[in-house]
Amino acid sequence: MQVSIETTSGLERRLTIAIPAGKIQSEVDSRVQKVAPQVKLDGFRPGKVPVRVVRQRFGESIRQEVLGELMSESFQQAVIEEKLKPAGQPQVETKQNEAGKDFSFVATFEVYPDIAVKDLAGVEVIRPVTEITDADVDGMLETLRKQQASFVDSDKAAEDGDQVVIDFDGFKDGEPFDGGKGEDHTLVLGSNSMIPGFEAGLVGAKAGEERTLDLTFPEDYHAEHLKGAAVQFKVKVKAVKAQQLPEIDEEFMKKFGVSEGGIDALKAEVRKNMARELKQAVKNHVKKQVMDALLEKNSFDVPAALIEQEINAMRRQMVQQFGAGAENLDLASLLPAEMFSEQAGRRVKLGLLLAQLIEDRSIEATDDKVRAVVEEIASAYEAAEEVINYYYNNRQQLAQVQSLVIEDEAVDALLASADVNDQKMSYDELMKAVSAQ
Repeated sequence: MQVSIETTSGLERRLTIAIPAGKIQSEVDSRVQKVAPQVKLDGFRPGKVPVRVVRQRFGESIRQEVLGELMSESFQQAVIEEKLKPAGQPQVETKQNEAGKDFSFVATFEVYPDIAVKDLAGVEVIRPVTEITDADVDGMLETLRKQQASFVDSDKAAEDGDQVVIDFDGFKDGEPFDGGKGEDHTLVLGSNSMIPGFEAGLVGAKAGEERTLDLTFPEDYHAEHLKGAAVQFKVKVKAVKAQQLPEIDEEFMKKFGVSEGGIDALKAEVRKNMARELKQAVKNHVKKQVMDALLEKNSFDVPAALIEQEINAMRRQMVQQFGAGAENLDLASLLPAEMFSEQAGRRVKLGLLLAQLIEDRSIEATDDKVRAVVEEIASAYEAAEEVINYYYNNRQQLAQVQSLVIEDEAVDALLASADVNDQKMSYDELMKAVSAQ
C-alpha cells in the first residue's frame, strides 16, 4: 500500500492511497473459491458450478465488494500510520480503477485540531454570595399563588396580569401572513409571549373592544419572512378575565407536599427548595463566566464536520417538539443551519477544549463524588432511596451524572488559575442574571 498525504487548507487533509493489483486479485480469487460451492445456477447441480462460471457471472460484484473492504481497511491503516485523527467521515474519490492495475483513491477529510489549553490566569470570575431572606420566601409564596391562580370574567379595563381572550388577524403590506391569525386565543398581559408591543397595545381594553396595532417583528425572529417586518394586527377583545389568587390554606399546601405544620412548614419547604435552586444558580453563574473566558483565551480552527454534526443533533432535538408526522417535514428548509450554527460552534469548541483539559489533567469522576451528586438529586424527592437505586440501576443515567461530575471538576481546575471574587447579590438579582444567560 502506498500513501501520500497533503494539507489542503487549515484542518483539511488529502490522503492518496494505492492498493496493489496483486493484493486485490488475490482476495478476489479467494472469495470466488469460497463462494463457488454455494452458488446455484440453472443447468448445474448445487455446489458444482465451475469456478470460471462463478468468476464470469459474479466476478465484478465480488471485486467491488473486495475493493470496498480494502479501501476501508487501508484508510484506517493509513490514518494510524500517519497519526491522524479524522473528524467526521471522509469524502472518497476513485482515481484509478482498472482491472489488472493498482487501484488508487483519494480520501479528503478534516482532522481534530491540536489544542494547548490556556488557563484563566488574569481572568476575574465573580462568585455570588447570596442569602435567602424571609422576604424572598414570601415573594416565592406569591409566585406559587400566581402559578395556581384562576381567572374570572371582569368588566374592567385590562391591565398587566389579566387574561384576555382575543381574535386577531395579522397583515404585512396589506396582505395576511402565515401564522398571523388566531381565534379564541388566551393571553396573559405582561407575559411577553407575543412580539414586543402586542400585549402593551391591549392594556386598557375592555371586552367587546377592537384595536389595531402597528408593530414590527424583531430582527432575530425565527421566521425569515417576518424578521424586522412592519405589520398590522387587527384585534378583537372578546373577554377580560381578572387574576384570582388562591388562599394559602390546607388544600393549597397539599399541592406542595405539606400536609401538616401549617404555614411555617410550607415556608420551611419553600426555603429548602430555594436553597437547592440557589446552589445550582451560583454554580451556573460561575460556570458561564468560566466557559466564556475559556473560549476567549483559546482560539483555534474547529472542524466544520463536527459543527454540522452538532447542528443535526440540535435539529433532531427540536424536531421532537413537532411530534407525530415530523419525519415528513423538510427540516433543512424549516430549520435552516443558520438557526443553530453559532450555538453549535460554541458547543463543539467548548467540547474540544474540555476534552483536552480533562485528558491533560487526568480528571476522573470518583465513586464518592458521583454518589454525592446522585444523593443530592434524590434529596428533592420523597422516595430518595428509590431515586438513588434508579440511577445505579440505569447505566445511561449514571453515565450522565459521571459526565456532569467530570465537567464540574474541569471547571474547578480552571477556577484555580482565575481571580475569583465574591460579590453580594440578592436572590432575585442572581436568578434574573442566570435566566438571562
